[in-house]
Amino acid sequence: MNWRRILSVWRRLRRDRSGVSVIEFAVVTPIFLFGTMYGIELAYMTTVNMQVSQIAMAVADNASRIGQTDNSSVTPSVNASDIDSVMDGAIQEGKSIKFKENGRVILSSLEQSGTGRQYIHWQRCRGDYVRPSSYGGENTGLTGPLLPGMGRTAPKVTASVNSAVMYAEAYYNYKPLFGKMFVKNVVFRQEAALLIRDNRNLQTGISGSTTKSLCTV
Repeated sequence: MNWRRILSVWRRLRRDRSGVSVIEFAVVTPIFLFGTMYGIELAYMTTVNMQVSQIAMAVADNASRIGQTDNSSVTPSVNASDIDSVMDGAIQEGKSIKFKENGRVILSSLEQSGTGRQYIHWQRCRGDYVRPSSYGGENTGLTGPLLPGMGRTAPKVTASVNSAVMYAEAYYNYKPLFGKMFVKNVVFRQEAALLIRDNRNLQTGISGSTTKSLCTV
């Protein structure tokens, strides 16, 4: 065995740096791609959650304005077609994230009964995601257990006498871009509440016969 030749080859190999960059690239690339994909996922999650929040705010705001431009001497009431228009707007606003297929918006009219109890007078929904309101359905609080108000934290949102709060809940079943590699499926929940802007006939609830936005769950 020629040890001198073996030693000479070993020295040449040790001085050879031609494959170092390739090896470094092979090691760093997966880490870089992993970090990039994780950043994209987080950015998309934040964007979607913000859109869900905007949908809740838009529904509460638009519902609070119903009847605002009514110039008749009769106190306006809420018409079912008006609610449908509000809900249609929510679906259109969430079209880019497929809110109709993956989300649900719930609009409740929080009012105060003649006995001073907080209760949900009427409620309407839109979206294919199966989810009931976190506060109950129509007439919740009118009888039975008291409804302290609506809201995830204290103090709760409550309605004043002869007024109403338009309370919107928006839920969205988020599906990650890269499967379950970084995050699991999560349901975003956003809420918004606004007082009605003008006098409104609260006794009639919702007039009209359309059932487009009825809550079936």
